[in-house]
Amino acid sequence: MGLLPELRYPTVAELVSSARALTVQRPGLSVLRQVGSSRAGRPLHLLSVGHARRAVLVVAGAHANEPAGGGTLLVLARRVLAESELRNGTSWHFLLCADPDGASLHRTSPPHSLYDYHLGFFRPQGSEQPEWAPSVLPPGRLPPETRALTGVIDELRPYLQVSLHGTDLGGSWVQLTRDVPGLAEPFAKSAAELHIPVETGASDAAGWPVSGPGVRVMPAPGAGPAYPSLPDDARHSTWYRAHRYGGLTAVVEVPMWAAALVDDPGPHPAPAAALRYLADRLQRDARKVRQVLEEARPGAMTGAGAAGGPLLRAAAWGLELVPGLADDLIHTPPADGTRAYVSSVDAFTRRVPLRAAAMLLRELRETDARAAARLDRLVALWSDAFAVHFRARWVPVQHQVEHQARTVVAAALHARA
Repeated sequence: MGLLPELRYPTVAELVSSARALTVQRPGLSVLRQVGSSRAGRPLHLLSVGHARRAVLVVAGAHANEPAGGGTLLVLARRVLAESELRNGTSWHFLLCADPDGASLHRTSPPHSLYDYHLGFFRPQGSEQPEWAPSVLPPGRLPPETRALTGVIDELRPYLQVSLHGTDLGGSWVQLTRDVPGLAEPFAKSAAELHIPVETGASDAAGWPVSGPGVRVMPAPGAGPAYPSLPDDARHSTWYRAHRYGGLTAVVEVPMWAAALVDDPGPHPAPAAALRYLADRLQRDARKVRQVLEEARPGAMTGAGAAGGPLLRAAAWGLELVPGLADDLIHTPPADGTRAYVSSVDAFTRRVPLRAAAMLLRELRETDARAAARLDRLVALWSDAFAVHFRARWVPVQHQVEHQARTVVAAALHARA
């Protein structure tokens, strides 16, 4: 598979334009249609290639701050059109962007630094995320983006759904709702060839069964969560919708910046003490952001700010998670005792207050210069410390996309087998 010549992430408009061009080139084999609308009325588009009943569904843009998936989706669509063996008894379907409203609020061009990345940062609160909403909301309150996605799953009944995700800084890993034997080898080979670290102890998959380095299988429904305070549960997300039809979901994560510390499987000398330190830092950093928020927007942390804009809602939601998460880290035994896991938790606990500060900065920049200046200093300081500590190295967009695309194809072939 050739590498993309582009050096940036495509916008939603560019994705739609490129998908439409593909249907013009191969009108008998591909079709682009609208499958729903966002809360703001933006269309959700599905590109389909092939006519077989056995289907693969690939979802991009579920998280606005993880832009690599759009480019990956285009590479996959072009490859499926060009290589008939991939269409042998299988149709491929590509949801171009699951959250176009979120995408409109996050800057998608390649940032020059973590500080630059956070100046354009947006990620909605959990109840507004299409894939996660079912884990925190009753069925009658699900957003239209979620209903559109579940409608596509119910229509296609895919044997494999792939959700394209990413991380700002770290390594690559795969989360599976059911095991896919044989996937770990091509995944690791691709990562090595493209110089992307494999995140062997990802905090997102803490305590989950291991299928291979960097490949984790979501636990059975009776298993307890690694972080009891967090309100969402992957087993109630749209990732499990394909199970109704005998299918499964693979979540493919790829980093924007590679981190040198997330692929060390060696034992950490004192994981519990390290997590207590990270919990203390998390609470300390969150207090700094919370103080600015409470002074600038009284009531935002007590429910009175629920009617605020998406940036304010998301910042307040992230800060609300901190006390429970810190308590989990202090009182719950470490789910993994490796250096990789502690490093992943280190990165996670840096992200929560940093993202809240970044979104609050965007919210207040035009209305409260003093508060914005305080937040800008925090975003700059924390972004730089994050990059320096983890020895951040930019992963070219072409490599992010290539690795995701290779992993999707490998997952499709092994799951079908």
